Amino acid sequence: MSRQRTLVLFDVDGTLIDSQTHILGAMEFAFKARGLDLPPASEILAIVGLSLSEAFAQLCSETDSQERGLLVEAYKNSFASLRQSASASPLYPGALECLDRLKDMDDIVLGIATGKSRRGLRYVLSNLNLARRFVTTQVADDHPSKPHPSMAIQAMAESGAARGVMIGDTTFDMQMGRAAGLKTIGVCWGYHAEQALRGQADRMVADYAQLVPEVQNLWGEI
Repeated sequence: MSRQRTLVLFDVDGTLIDSQTHILGAMEFAFKARGLDLPPASEILAIVGLSLSEAFAQLCSETDSQERGLLVEAYKNSFASLRQSASASPLYPGALECLDRLKDMDDIVLGIATGKSRRGLRYVLSNLNLARRFVTTQVADDHPSKPHPSMAIQAMAESGAARGVMIGDTTFDMQMGRAAGLKTIGVCWGYHAEQALRGQADRMVADYAQLVPEVQNLWGEI
């Protein structure tokens, strides 16, 4: 008996790639450019996954919307510059092998739902190891910020899948997936505390080697 077509939907930052060096560097530049105090790294990493406008709204709730808009632009400019001058953010160990295994399964298709801009995701997918793997790519340019379910709902529609699972490192990913009716798997190597994810994820994995069997068993299938 054939299984239902399943979408495995991945977050990017903190899930597929470790981009914290670039994120923290761009944040430092943006706050310095605007003459503002830089929040602690822990606070910055806690908002990774949100759209930039929502991220700065949380980091700088005391500033007005115009100032936050200028911070967003400074961050974007700095991040673009860092991409040109620094090495690419590395993939987490085992990520490519996991993607290979999933892509070879007839009943599974792969997608992305990220707080990155389309420009930022295009740069990530310029890595030939990642190119042409994903049937749907949802970005912050086109949707409300996570945890709103819009990205996951659109990804399901574009993929033609009957069911799906959201893979991510933040509570925003888990909340988005659940709100869209997807299963959820939290990863322990990202930017939100494992304990915070455990309260919201259907399953947790400690490394990429555990991910494929967890996906296969989510619906009680062997």
